[in-house]
Amino acid sequence: MSLVGSLAARVGALAIEVELDTAGGTLVLIGPNGAGKTTLLSMLLGVIPAERGRLTIGETVLFDSDRGVDLPVELRRIGYVPQDYALFPHLTVRENLAFAVQSARAEAQRVEQALRDFGLESLAGRLPQALSGGEKQRVALARALSVEPRALLLDEPLAALDVPAHSEVRAFLAQTLCARALPSIVVTHDPVDARALGQRLAVLESGKVSQQGTWAELAASPKTRFVEQFVAAAAGRV
Repeated sequence: MSLVGSLAARVGALAIEVELDTAGGTLVLIGPNGAGKTTLLSMLLGVIPAERGRLTIGETVLFDSDRGVDLPVELRRIGYVPQDYALFPHLTVRENLAFAVQSARAEAQRVEQALRDFGLESLAGRLPQALSGGEKQRVALARALSVEPRALLLDEPLAALDVPAHSEVRAFLAQTLCARALPSIVVTHDPVDARALGQRLAVLESGKVSQQGTWAELAASPKTRFVEQFVAAAAGRV
């Protein structure tokens, strides 16, 4: 199952016009600051309306401007992990998960299952401010997946982590995405993370996809200066 989209809209001064396909795995979205990466995620979620195009996950149509289909956010069933994790500070780990599950009208035992799956049982009674960056990331990911979404979007999921936690959490995230086999889009500015997390990459520049392909394809034939510099940056760190 893949998330496939062809969407266009003008958001402020930025005109977005993209075609994306997760190809049944994880697509990493890269690009310079201001290219529209976070805006595009919001369009996929339905928070920012697209003006024209079509968005599907498998056989489910989420948006189709020609047919007048535009499912609201809650019916799209797309899991989302923002850069700051957006955990409720006054709720414990268990309560943060329970809030998501209740919103999805799911059975309460999913909370306990998510705690076990993500190794969070010992942290269940803690508030977010008592967690490390890596623990917050795991809670946010567990919360997004506990509602059994059709697809998953992650916006800079590793950017807030300190250096000691970064590699460990990246490995955990890569393993989780692979094991879940869920169509996913991961936004990152880090070339090493991009290479580790995605089977395919899409490069967004000025609201448009300038190149898509595997890491090897981008490295062998970069089509823009940004892609060339991005690939070179990864080569200098591994």
